[in-house]
Amino acid sequence: MKNKNEEIDQIIKDSLSKEEAQFYNELEEQNLIGKIGGVFKGKLGWLIAIMNILSLVAFAIFVYCSIQFIESDTINELIRWGIGGFYSMLFICMIKIYFWQEMHKNALLRELKRLELQIALNSSKYVEK
Repeated sequence: MKNKNEEIDQIIKDSLSKEEAQFYNELEEQNLIGKIGGVFKGKLGWLIAIMNILSLVAFAIFVYCSIQFIESDTINELIRWGIGGFYSMLFICMIKIYFWQEMHKNALLRELKRLELQIALNSSKYVEK
């Protein structure tokens, strides 16, 4: 299956002009590091940066709650520190889920742009004939 996809991509690249081929190459699938960087370059990159800082703060709170949980003597303190640790980890998980959804959204937008380019090229070929 991978060979057929590579063949189709090569056929598409061969039919493009230099500018179109350069644009098409920019839309190639990214590796994980590229996807993470792409999330910070988007319109909501500032929000992602703030959320990651808050995630680090929540992790520090989790560590503090865990230490206090281990050192607690009474049941009430154990429950309080356990709940604090639980909610801080829950907060971290929600932020990470949002982050991964943004990465998948960006990947989906890249694929849509590739399809738009292919449709535009095909429609221009039919209009010329």
